[in-house]
Amino acid sequence: MRLCLVFLMFSGILRGQQCSETDHDRASQAALTMANSMSMESRSLIESVEHHASAGTDVGPNSTPISMPMLLRGGWMLMLHGVAFLTDTQQTGPRGRDKLFAPNWAMPMAQREMGNGTLTLRAMLSLEPATISERRYPLLFQQGETAFGRPILDAQHPHDFIMELAVIYDRRLSDHTLLSFYVAPTGDPALGPPAYAHRASASENPVATLGHHLEDSTHIAADVITVGFTHRSFRLEASGFHGREPDEFRWDLSSGRIDSWSTRLTLNPAQNWTLQYSIGQLHSPEELAPEEDVRRMTASAIYNRPFRLGNWSSTLAWGRNQSLEDGNVGNSYLLESTVAFSRNHFWTRVENVDRTSELLLGNDSLPPGFVERYFTRVQAYTAGYDREVGHIPHFDSAIGGQMTWYGVPETLRPIYGPRPIGANLFLRIRLR
Repeated sequence: MRLCLVFLMFSGILRGQQCSETDHDRASQAALTMANSMSMESRSLIESVEHHASAGTDVGPNSTPISMPMLLRGGWMLMLHGVAFLTDTQQTGPRGRDKLFAPNWAMPMAQREMGNGTLTLRAMLSLEPATISERRYPLLFQQGETAFGRPILDAQHPHDFIMELAVIYDRRLSDHTLLSFYVAPTGDPALGPPAYAHRASASENPVATLGHHLEDSTHIAADVITVGFTHRSFRLEASGFHGREPDEFRWDLSSGRIDSWSTRLTLNPAQNWTLQYSIGQLHSPEELAPEEDVRRMTASAIYNRPFRLGNWSSTLAWGRNQSLEDGNVGNSYLLESTVAFSRNHFWTRVENVDRTSELLLGNDSLPPGFVERYFTRVQAYTAGYDREVGHIPHFDSAIGGQMTWYGVPETLRPIYGPRPIGANLFLRIRLR
């Protein structure tokens, strides 16, 4: 019934659905809170959790705008969010490549009251297995996952067709306390900041971060169970999941026993801030190194500031992988920021990321006895701009581009050149 009132306030009409006076007395105050936050922003961390506007159980600052089409049917609030880019990339240097590809994802979601809580059903889908050919798109210095039995290097893998299938139940224990349960045959455990594809600070950037596999790559994991406890501005979560990263067959649904764990502490100390620290142990994440377990630690601070006719969102993040086989450690550091003003978006991304000896292999298979180790560090500096064009109901479309400059260490200059550059031109369409 709370969702019925939300839709009434959000759209101004009820489209034939009726809310009884008894239900109104029981849920009106909660509905008012939820309606205001769906159209503008959350008023508390608990509301941010209940909205489930990102992947998994991730949350951002309470002030982060939420915008998606909503419809009430049979007591269910139905919502849909998604984005697609048509991107052309051009890269210089010996390892540079050119390609036309289309990153995309869609998130259908349904919510309703159930007992003394809220039930949420959510999927995250992507057509990238069809719109990104050869199981990769060019991204200089990128590492992570495999294709055709070889490591993917200088490229980013596509997302799985089914990125998430989740059932979430949130039960209010009091006005200031929430208990949450998340179950997903494929989903996002409590490890890391919100994945780059779902961060407001990266909303206009069509490509992945170089630190993806040190910060937030577990946003697609198999057999995830998470329990979360939220009190006022504090949230503590624990997850169990299958640690192996998705394989190269992107259309199927991966599975495996729960063999990995993570825990995450989140704090929203003010309306515009989210802080998180998380730690997890991933069992055999890499297909080509099945005997190696990894301990991952991440920390992040996200700042969001709405203003008249716009919004400013920034993320500062650190990720760390430690091999439990030999103790080798790699770190990544990220700063990204996006400013939306009227119909314009400006953004930047700065990364300082450790890279492993796999980069020296090029397209060759791993030689017998090869041991992967972090051995050098790369910097990437990105600046971009796009402008919204056209007037399509329930869609925002934009045309834009970005350029990335790299700081190349001496050890990699013979194979990458001293100053490689990457450029992207794109058309972006987003549901609103």
